[in-house]
Amino acid sequence: MDIQQNIKMRSLGDSAIVVQIGEGISPDIHHVIIHLMTEIERDPFHGFIEAVPSYNSVTVYYNPVTIYFENQQSQVNSAFQKVSAFMEEYIKRVNPEEEREQRVIEIPVIYGGEYGPDLGVVATYNSLTPEEVIDIHLNHEYMVYMIGFSPGFPFLGGMDERIATPRKVSPRQAIPQGSVGIAGKQTGIYSLETPGGWQIIGRSPASLFLPNSSPPTLLQAGDKIRFKQIEEEEFSTYKEEVI
Repeated sequence: MDIQQNIKMRSLGDSAIVVQIGEGISPDIHHVIIHLMTEIERDPFHGFIEAVPSYNSVTVYYNPVTIYFENQQSQVNSAFQKVSAFMEEYIKRVNPEEEREQRVIEIPVIYGGEYGPDLGVVATYNSLTPEEVIDIHLNHEYMVYMIGFSPGFPFLGGMDERIATPRKVSPRQAIPQGSVGIAGKQTGIYSLETPGGWQIIGRSPASLFLPNSSPPTLLQAGDKIRFKQIEEEEFSTYKEEVI
């Protein structure tokens, strides 16, 4: 992958820059994003605040006042231009061929029934049985591309298109914490009870949002997860295991 050919940078207000790497959702693109974030966080520029990954970009937040006062003697006219130059240097350090160790985390799930009220909807939409939907969902390894829209919620890539199903026309007002859902070609896990329109096929007892830990989320961008089916009697006693 030719990184330089695929990079686009744009400002996000006066205190952030979006570094876009290619288009669409791709493990190769995300591999570069994780390496770029590692380079930035390993040697942050003065004024750096935070780097936030998404499917094909990294948003870098910075303090524009710090950037401005530290570069008054340079020919750079704005904080955005200076941070753009920093990003170009970081990008030069990224080797897309370099392997990165990835955590693989097992997430227990109970499928169907009161825990997965939309399992039948997904099955009917795709002309499958509920058991076939479960088997397909279980028999894949998923990459965590980003965390959001609530703390700890993982957007996962790698779901089999045979079980892709549109979001609900009318979202639910409250989806229980731990619910495992499908929306289009994506699957994800609700880290907190929130409104939502995903098709809920199961629920996990794993705690994804860990406010007293550092980092405060079980999963991080770049992790891989596998789902493991459990029975109802195991739900309240199951302990998360990191593989």
